[in-house]
Amino acid sequence: MDRRVESREEAVIARDDPPRSSAPHRERPPAGAASSVLESGEARFHVLVDAIEDYAVFMLDPQGYVTSWNTGAQRLKGYTEAEVVGTHFSRFYPPEDVARGAPAAALRAAAAGRFEQEGWRVRRDGSRFWAEVTITAVRDAGGALLGFAKVTRDLSERHATDEALRRSEERFRLLVEGVVDYAVFMLDPQGIVLSWNTGAQRLKGYTEAEIVGTHFSRFYPPEDVAAGKPQRVLAEASHAGRYEEEGWRVRRDGSRFWAGVVITALRDRVGNLRGFGKVTRDLTERRRAEEDRFRRRAAEEAARLRGEFLSVAAHELKTPLTSLRGMAQLTLRRYARDGHLAPERVAQALTLIDSQAGKLARLVEQLLDLSRLEAGRLRLEPRDTDLGALIATVADVFRARGDGDRIRLEARA
Repeated sequence: MDRRVESREEAVIARDDPPRSSAPHRERPPAGAASSVLESGEARFHVLVDAIEDYAVFMLDPQGYVTSWNTGAQRLKGYTEAEVVGTHFSRFYPPEDVARGAPAAALRAAAAGRFEQEGWRVRRDGSRFWAEVTITAVRDAGGALLGFAKVTRDLSERHATDEALRRSEERFRLLVEGVVDYAVFMLDPQGIVLSWNTGAQRLKGYTEAEIVGTHFSRFYPPEDVAAGKPQRVLAEASHAGRYEEEGWRVRRDGSRFWAGVVITALRDRVGNLRGFGKVTRDLTERRRAEEDRFRRRAAEEAARLRGEFLSVAAHELKTPLTSLRGMAQLTLRRYARDGHLAPERVAQALTLIDSQAGKLARLVEQLLDLSRLEAGRLRLEPRDTDLGALIATVADVFRARGDGDRIRLEARA
């Protein structure tokens, strides 16, 4: 049959066949149009990837050789596409990582699914940067490995900031740990101990394992705990931002010490309470020294007042005693001057008055000497003394006070 007739018959049959679907009929694209669309999509994808400047995005073959290179990769690593395509991606690793097989291990991990890592990478000029790396296996519809997609991001600034923060935190930790004269530790908002330094262990007697996770009220005397003081001081610190006091605290062995305590509320940037910083210092020796100074000052003041009293009292007594002795002696002299003998009882009375007043006068002098001695104003005047007469006088005084029937006092000088 003529080929043209066959074509016409096929056309008629096609026109006479009922439609297979109610959907509007769409003509099939002309031959070669699908591949054209695919190529256009791939082109747009390459343009998109190449326009990314903040990420190095490139492809590796299954053995790790570079097969594509975008603008971000050139900007980040320093290689042009011509320099790097066809070379192995291990050139981006530090020598020590290459020596231990890190690139091959990364591909093995990616082939099993996906590989993510942060670490040092090397630029074309040999400088290093801290990179965030993602390697993803690329497979065809049948699951065969075609290669790897690799995305690298420069995190050097963030790493430097994190490293500076880590060093700062490490220095702070070492500083706090090195403080042995102060207990420095953290509490959560409810008063549970979160950290414990060497000074805290030395001061309170608890190890870190014993105390972390327990409530700080265990450092207070039972009477303070019963009165709700631990909760009250946290509430005050939270409200005012800071709480400071001196008071008794309890060590692990139950002994008490006088503590200087500062509690500071710790809040985040938006003001949420994150916990408390607590610093405790043992002030027991200082308190004891202050009490000793207070007692000394009190004793000195008492001595000063006593000295003033003795001085005033002695002077007040000395004047009437002098007058009393003078009148007694004057009366006896008048009797003698007039040629009359004083009645015996009167003479005895006047003599006794003069003797006792003399004793009081000597006592007053001794009080004055004591006052001068305490005030540091006593002056000694050495002079020759008849020890025999002094001993006889002392013996007479004690003989008069003794019991003559049972005690006999003799003085021989």
